[in-house]
Amino acid sequence: MAWYKRLNWVNAIFLIVTPVIVSIFIPLNIIFHGFDWRLVLIFILGCLATSVSITGGYHRLFAHRSYEANWLLKLFYLVFGAAALQGSAIKWCSDHRRHHKHVDTDVDPYSISKGFLFAHVGWVFLKDDPQYREFRSQDLKADPLVVWQNKYYFLLAVIVGFGIPTLIGLAFGSPWGGLLWGGFARVVITHHCTFFINSLCHMWGKQPYGKKNSARDNFVLAFFTYGEGYHNFHHRFEADYRNGVRWYQWDPTKWWIRSLSFFKLTRNLKRVPDSEILKARLQADESLFIAAGSYNERLREIKTNIEERLRQMAQFRKEKLKFEFKSARIELRALLAQWRLARRLYGKRRVEFAA
Repeated sequence: MAWYKRLNWVNAIFLIVTPVIVSIFIPLNIIFHGFDWRLVLIFILGCLATSVSITGGYHRLFAHRSYEANWLLKLFYLVFGAAALQGSAIKWCSDHRRHHKHVDTDVDPYSISKGFLFAHVGWVFLKDDPQYREFRSQDLKADPLVVWQNKYYFLLAVIVGFGIPTLIGLAFGSPWGGLLWGGFARVVITHHCTFFINSLCHMWGKQPYGKKNSARDNFVLAFFTYGEGYHNFHHRFEADYRNGVRWYQWDPTKWWIRSLSFFKLTRNLKRVPDSEILKARLQADESLFIAAGSYNERLREIKTNIEERLRQMAQFRKEKLKFEFKSARIELRALLAQWRLARRLYGKRRVEFAA
């Protein structure tokens, strides 16, 4: 098929024209009307609402079912998710589930194996392959709210994404400013922050949970993407509602979901046990030791003992044997200290344990 026949001209024109509009007309708006902090506030609040609807809604709730949400929160996600102009929830989740199922292959809709530009934005320029349309989306089609959003997606995108910021700007005499800042600038920024997860997070960063695919953890991108930058962890444990699993890792979406649980708006938050996370890191370290030719009997013994202590701790916790549990945990920490020392000596990365 000729390349121009595969192009989605609507997407291509929109993704090319919107950055041009922002780069030309926002400076002109500031020159002729002055800088207005209220317009920046519209931009920031719009980014927050639409971005968390993608990260917490489209991604962690609808695509991965990592928690359950009250209907009111789901409605919020679907309305402002439409305003992000990244497709309906069914379309977005279908693409994302295919990405996880076939990551780094030709079936992956935004495979990094086809290059940075393709993974970042090029794939959006192409028409959907009919055979993968609405891939694994039967559960979504059973949700009336999701079906409603899919039916009225374009109308919601226009009204919420552009109409509301224009009206807010109009309220203080700057409708065009509201449209530019709260509409076009917001869309451009949220688009490319999301796109960077598909591109840079498969090229730049660490792989502490294994190299089975190209996904990487990148704390810089996590800062701009509400925690989505911890992508290696996410690909290893996609059902976990967290991406930044450590307490100090920047993952506002995780904190948002957890906070809402106190108000009964979210529930059944799925977490991978710390023991499984640690095992994944140990396995990844073991592969690096082997590849470097530095895996010896002592390291093998330490790893075996760590796994045994983890098994004992699970058993002692189940049997409510507090003293035995604490003893096994102390032994585990000593073994992990030896493992970390080995990692430092071989100049790779530290293995940390989240108790």
